[in-house]
Amino acid sequence: MRKLTFGMSVSLDGYVAAPGDDLGWGVPSDELFQWWSDRVAATGTALYGRKLWEAMSSHWPTADQQPGATPAAIEFAGRWRDMPKVVFSSTIDTVDWNARLHTGDAVTEITRLKDGDGGPLDIAGATLAAAAMREGLIDEYAIVTHPVLIGGGTPFFTALDKWVNLTLVETRTFPGGVLLTRYETKN
Repeated sequence: MRKLTFGMSVSLDGYVAAPGDDLGWGVPSDELFQWWSDRVAATGTALYGRKLWEAMSSHWPTADQQPGATPAAIEFAGRWRDMPKVVFSSTIDTVDWNARLHTGDAVTEITRLKDGDGGPLDIAGATLAAAAMREGLIDEYAIVTHPVLIGGGTPFFTALDKWVNLTLVETRTFPGGVLLTRYETKN
């Protein structure tokens, strides 16, 4: 069975995006950016919701070709393009950059992918992750907390019908007071 991780940057008050899908509050340090890049390199398949897919695919496919692209951005762009991706959406028609589109039931497909062979799965996008979270499909949470209060927006966690008990497996501090906490679900 493949491991499914939900990891995103989050504000101290629990949001992954400010109102209007603003992500400007979560700019990573070089060290944190490298951590994200290494995660992409280790991911067997990334599962994207539409909103985050549109944000990522509007920038990373050609980021390494932009004037002034840093070595880290060049590395990340290549890793992102090469990483297999599944995009879950019923409102877009096509995807590119080593991705395939899934328009059916997300939970059924995520379950099928988890039960299959291959490397670890990363789920990206709060709405998609919420569906997996409610069904108990997420094995690990990688929470990258930024020291900012944004007061509203898209929450990291969804409302649940039952408790999910977690075990802390890692903490790490990044420049700027950013804190990584990784938790695994208890069985």
